[in-house]
Amino acid sequence: MSLLLLTGYALVTALATGLGALPLAFTPRVSVRWAAVAGAVAGLLMLGTSAGLMAEGLRYGAGSTLAGGVLGALLVYLSHAWTSRRRDVAVWHLRGADARRALVVFGVMFAHSFTEGIGLGVSFEAGAQLGALVTLTMALHNIPEGLAISLALVPRGTPVWQAALLSVVSSLPQPLMAVPAYLFVDTFRVLLPAGLGFAAGAMIWLAATDLLPEALKGWRESAAPHFS
Repeated sequence: MSLLLLTGYALVTALATGLGALPLAFTPRVSVRWAAVAGAVAGLLMLGTSAGLMAEGLRYGAGSTLAGGVLGALLVYLSHAWTSRRRDVAVWHLRGADARRALVVFGVMFAHSFTEGIGLGVSFEAGAQLGALVTLTMALHNIPEGLAISLALVPRGTPVWQAALLSVVSSLPQPLMAVPAYLFVDTFRVLLPAGLGFAAGAMIWLAATDLLPEALKGWRESAAPHFS
């Protein structure tokens, strides 16, 4: 397997994350209801992806996968707790609660991308056909991750192109980790179940405690009667 070709496959998965911002490009202003629907879709897709990651991890090692899942959820919880105590958080042009939320969402996506890069490299060691299938699957499930990042940015004034770029940046660990995982597959295969569990746990916690509650809150606000 050419390392250049492997890097190209991995870059495709990272670039696909930027597609998550596209739905927000077709409306001049993101309404509360539209943001709620998009957030719910992103959250539910992330839960489905997390279930698949957990199932794959259990094939390699149940104990390591479950331990990684707990660690991933704990990381998101601690990130929320740390940012909530800091009132002066600023991320790009965002301030306060908006900045804290964007920081946590971006951080979770960035951290779990390392695991996805490992999984991609290990899959190509098993064969180019399997690697190509994993690449396609990973690229598709990266799209709702990009949507989740974009929803934390675009409704608060970030240009769609910038949200798409930041979404791609959140997935850059995938091409960075795919090559060493392919070259040193025996070492990285040992780490894979814990990494898959970590990615799943982080996304489950993020979807269940942030994306879906925010979507429900936005839907209720949009459905509430307004009196002039």
